[in-house]
Amino acid sequence: MNIIITARKFKARETLKDHIKDEVKSLMKFNDSIISADVILSFQNSHDSVKKAEITLRIPGQTLIAAEDSDEFTKSVSAAVAKLLRQLKTLKSKRKSRSK
Repeated sequence: MNIIITARKFKARETLKDHIKDEVKSLMKFNDSIISADVILSFQNSHDSVKKAEITLRIPGQTLIAAEDSDEFTKSVSAAVAKLLRQLKTLKSKRKSRSK
């Protein structure tokens, strides 16, 4: 699986990149045919300073997208991965019901 991390308007630290790679690789347990994952990190410099993570997951025949924002990038990435996990489980159950 190819993981591309893009940080908009800032430079992401190695610890954050490692956290992202670990989180995204954990999705391989639920679907081993993941082709690539694009992670885009951005923040809005308003009074609350919202940090947003958007993950685009490419699997054969489909593209899954999840975006989440919170006060920390690690929380945003973890929440977006949780959304993708639900999407992968739903996709798997749909495929199983069609094959019966």
